[in-house]
Order: sequence, then structure tokens, then C-alpha cells
Amino acid sequence: MLIGSVLLALSMSSTGVRAAPEDAADPILRFLGQQTQKASETASDLIMSAMNFLGVRYRFGGTSEETGFDCSGFTRHVFENSVGLLLPRRASEQAEAAGLLTVRKEDLKPGDLVFFNTMRRAFSHVGIYVGDGKFIHAPRTGSSIRVDDMNQSYWTNRFDGARRAPQVNPDAPVVLR
Repeated sequence: MLIGSVLLALSMSSTGVRAAPEDAADPILRFLGQQTQKASETASDLIMSAMNFLGVRYRFGGTSEETGFDCSGFTRHVFENSVGLLLPRRASEQAEAAGLLTVRKEDLKPGDLVFFNTMRRAFSHVGIYVGDGKFIHAPRTGSSIRVDDMNQSYWTNRFDGARRAPQVNPDAPVVLR
């Protein structure tokens, strides 16, 4: 529960908007505060869902906890099961999916997809930004899902961009193509 609280606080602080008290006189400020809270809870849920898979082995083409995940199988699974967003299967397709917003590195928020060039082609690897310069991903054969620091030179030199999903409802899945 401590991790969830920390992630929620991190996502709240990264929005730049503070939740307004329930008795705020201005209904617009109250509404914005509620929306910020909902977005933060969604990001926190997504990150907590991803963290549940730490240690699950990498498997090329893998799409499940039982058989293992590759990078895009992992992100697809987490987004579908935590926020109801069905991403395309491949990392490059996820990067190009209509409906995802392009995000600058300095504007990253927990829950954003982060993309890297790890195979001499754009958008060949994907992970989920968790905050504080870190991301969770399924790195490669012989490894397992883990959190890495994007500020390490390997990742800094290969960063291709980031995407943000619109806030979605897990009870009404949205399919991106």
C-alpha cells in the first residue's frame, strides 16, 4: 500500500494542479481538482498493475504472465487489464496508434508509454513510465520484467519518444489501431 501512496503522490505532484478541497467555493476549481484526482488514481492503478508483474520472465512474442511477456505484450496486457485500453500488439504500432498523445520527455507522467530504439529501428522497445526517471518493462531474452532508470546512458541514447493514453474506463474497453 505504501508504493500506491507514493505513486499517487508522485502523479499528483507531476500534474502541476492540486486537488481543490470539496468545499471549494469555485465549482470550476472543484471540478478540475476532481478530474486531477481521477487521472492520478488511474495512473496509480496502472502502475500498481504493472508492478505486480515484476520478475515475470521475458519471452519473445509473449502475452501472458503464465508464458512470459515481451515488451509490447506486457504494455498491452497492463493497459487492457488496468484501464481498459487495448493497444496494438507491436511496439512500433503502439507508438503510431491513433488516439495516443505525443509527450515530450520533460513532460512525462506516470503511466505514459516510453519508446526506445534498441534494434536499430525506431520504436522497437516500449515500457511504462513510473516516475522519477524510471520505467518498467520486459527487457530481453534471459531477463524478467524490471524497473530501469531512463537516465542511464544506454536508455538516454536510445529514447525515441513517449505517448499518453486518454483517461479511459476499465469497464468500457477502448481499442486503438
